[in-house]
Amino acid sequence: MFWKLERIQSFRQAGEPSWAAMMEGDWHRSLKLVDARPVPGGKPGRRAESVVRRRIRVVEQPVTPYLQWEMHLLAPRVAAAEKVRVLDSAEVADLEIDRPLPELVVLGSLVMYEVTYDSAGAHSGARRIDDREVIAACRGELDKLYAVGEDFRTYYEREIVPLPAPRVTV
Repeated sequence: MFWKLERIQSFRQAGEPSWAAMMEGDWHRSLKLVDARPVPGGKPGRRAESVVRRRIRVVEQPVTPYLQWEMHLLAPRVAAAEKVRVLDSAEVADLEIDRPLPELVVLGSLVMYEVTYDSAGAHSGARRIDDREVIAACRGELDKLYAVGEDFRTYYEREIVPLPAPRVTV
């Protein structure tokens, strides 16, 4: 099983044309580019990938332009079998007493990465974690968060689709 926990509300996606279009204020072109992207595991006639992919997306209100864009990017992945649940930040407040939840990628039960970003939201690296007990404990917490999360499609249709084009300030 592949897990991803996303907590940061705004990232820089250098090299991503649809993100660049959004940042330039061209929301229509951004969405067209999102629609043109290939979807992992989404080719017609292809069997679903054998690896279950689960993502937990923590959101704050109001939704940031990045998050609005990312939700449009996730919609085709969900349609192609990625399992995404959305959690309001209030749902994780009790887990964030000292700091926000980390950005995590968990690959099965053998390896986990804490993904790091700089202050501008650009990817800066990752810390590999091989301790199976730590990974098992984190997977247990991810299971709990996933169970209380809202179905992506429901959240997306209610909260994201009706939004006007984001106002981006650089």
